[in-house]
Amino acid sequence: MFLLVFVATLCGNLLIITLVSTSKNLHTPMYFFISQLAISDILVITDIVPNLLHILLNNGETISVIGCMTQLYFFAGTDGVECLLLAVMSYDRYVAICNPLRYSSIMTDRFCVKLIVDCWILGNFGSFLVTITLSRLKFCGSNIINHVLCDLVPLLEVLCYDTYIVQLEIYVIGIPILLIPTTIIVVSYIYIVISVLRIPSSTGRQKAFSTCSSHLIVVSIFYWTIFSVYVPPSREKTSDVNKVPSLLYTVFTPLVNPIIYSLRNKDIKKAIQQAFHKTYHLINIY
Repeated sequence: MFLLVFVATLCGNLLIITLVSTSKNLHTPMYFFISQLAISDILVITDIVPNLLHILLNNGETISVIGCMTQLYFFAGTDGVECLLLAVMSYDRYVAICNPLRYSSIMTDRFCVKLIVDCWILGNFGSFLVTITLSRLKFCGSNIINHVLCDLVPLLEVLCYDTYIVQLEIYVIGIPILLIPTTIIVVSYIYIVISVLRIPSSTGRQKAFSTCSSHLIVVSIFYWTIFSVYVPPSREKTSDVNKVPSLLYTVFTPLVNPIIYSLRNKDIKKAIQQAFHKTYHLINIY
């Protein structure tokens, strides 16, 4: 099952990236951000599933400290990038709906690239700081992590030292990576809802809502799974029950994202149809 999900996720996200890069109709800021989200999804599931499959096939397996820290770095980094990307995408929808006449002058190619570069740098920098801090500390007691991956919570539980400094660092880094993006998303959608409700025709309101419905669904799934993993009391965080939302958060969410954007987006569905038609004609020619 995990292998099928892994392959399907790679194919779905690679399809999104290919369509956005090859179809001229998709050369817009919104689809550029969607392609970056697809890259993030590929990285996070590639970081988790191959090692998980190796452990399952061998009926249990060890992972080195370096390997564990590497997995933590890429996992935390891609999650941080996704938080920032979702905030950038919500801002893009805010400008498109609330300031449509200024959209092309605000969301320029240079500005969009700058936003994406900032997202990747900030997300990976925060992950790098936490990983370096953890790698310098000593682990003691049981070397068994009761979890599906090397995550922050199970690693903090096997540290010999007081985890106050590490937790303080996580909270400080969480402000620009989690709290500020969440605030941007909430404020953007408040203004979007206000602007949409001012549209006189129901058709216009429905069309405006449809442009951001896919993003809103992805945001809801992402934050529901992330809060279900990290909000419960610490003693329950590595329990067998908590592994289910962790799997949803790390494995199945990257699978669902391209499905949502492809099924609920007319432009992407049209690009898929055009790609299949071109392939079909090429096959007939040869």
